[in-house]
Amino acid sequence: MKRDKFDMEGFKKELTAHILPFWISFMVDDENGGFYGRMDGHNRLIKDASKGAVLNARLLWTFSAAYRLLKTPVYLEMAERAYNYICKYFIDPVYGGVYWELDCKGNPVNRKKQTYAQGFALYGFTEYYRATKDIMALERARQLFELIEEHKDKQYGGYFEAFTDDWKPIDDMRLSDKDANEKKSMNTHLHILEPYTNLLRVWPDERLRVAQQELITIFLNHILNAETRHLELFFDERWNKKSSTISFGHDIEASWLLYEAALVLGDSQMIKNVMPVSIEIAMAALEGLEPDGSMIYESEFGRKDKDRHWWVQAESIVGFMYAYKNSENILFKERACDVWNYVQQRLIDAATGEWYWSIYADNTVNRMDDKAGFWKCPYHNSRMCIEMMEHFFIC
Repeated sequence: MKRDKFDMEGFKKELTAHILPFWISFMVDDENGGFYGRMDGHNRLIKDASKGAVLNARLLWTFSAAYRLLKTPVYLEMAERAYNYICKYFIDPVYGGVYWELDCKGNPVNRKKQTYAQGFALYGFTEYYRATKDIMALERARQLFELIEEHKDKQYGGYFEAFTDDWKPIDDMRLSDKDANEKKSMNTHLHILEPYTNLLRVWPDERLRVAQQELITIFLNHILNAETRHLELFFDERWNKKSSTISFGHDIEASWLLYEAALVLGDSQMIKNVMPVSIEIAMAALEGLEPDGSMIYESEFGRKDKDRHWWVQAESIVGFMYAYKNSENILFKERACDVWNYVQQRLIDAATGEWYWSIYADNTVNRMDDKAGFWKCPYHNSRMCIEMMEHFFIC
């Protein structure tokens, strides 16, 4: 196969015969409802693991999107399962929004309101509405939009990382123990941009349009490094930079999500402004590619973390394909092909299904991290397949 040629059926096969069947076969929790919270890297199911808002919202988005595209009945069944579980257990009936974490039986164990989680719940509800036209799902998405906007930074712009359950300031704002405890992050803003784009597809509200314009402008004026064209990761409330790490996966993911946001917004001047920036970010992300075609995790002061994470490879394929589409530079399509070849050869667990968390720098499989869990979801790799099928190839 040439470096600039894809097996067009490969993405549909990966989605329908490999990724989604794993979640349907192994992760459905018939005892407590919804889906199990974890399977470890050795394919051992942890039935009493806690259940995270991010995992469940991403499952809702994934199966909703798959059903919307392919109309396979079992995907609708899985989407309904995720939707009903989130509505019953994750939504805070007193203060609104979604809890961060439940125990295996659905009891809240961490009630904090992480803005990132509100964004993914909004993303899931919106996609479920797109797939089913369930008006209550759209209403739930709009309610989350109102909450997110109510608690944004009215003085300096953008969104704070987290709040207490009743939406008061909180000391520990970190998304995970790997993140800096700062008031604002690129990651949270990227995953508010993304669901707002999806909501705009079905609810072209003027306040939403203004919020999306402001978000894109924040990326262009504060988050994007004007010299390197990489994205900065952490900030204080005044948008002072608080990190020197380069995240190649977030760079390439943001490159196409920013373009998509401008496109759905429909503002011709914004599209004109964002398109060249999108290509520049993708070009900067090329620095993270290895000779074997894979994309490494991150770099700081020249020290590279050469683990090949599953989500980074998935976003690289999509991001480079959008860069190719918008620039007509064949280099980007070649790199997308290289990453896809790497995924097929190294990251896919052919025996059990799904993808490994990562391949270590020494080219061995990472089994220390989960096959499925709080952060290991089918969203990045399923979305890659869906994007390739929906926007680059005929299903």
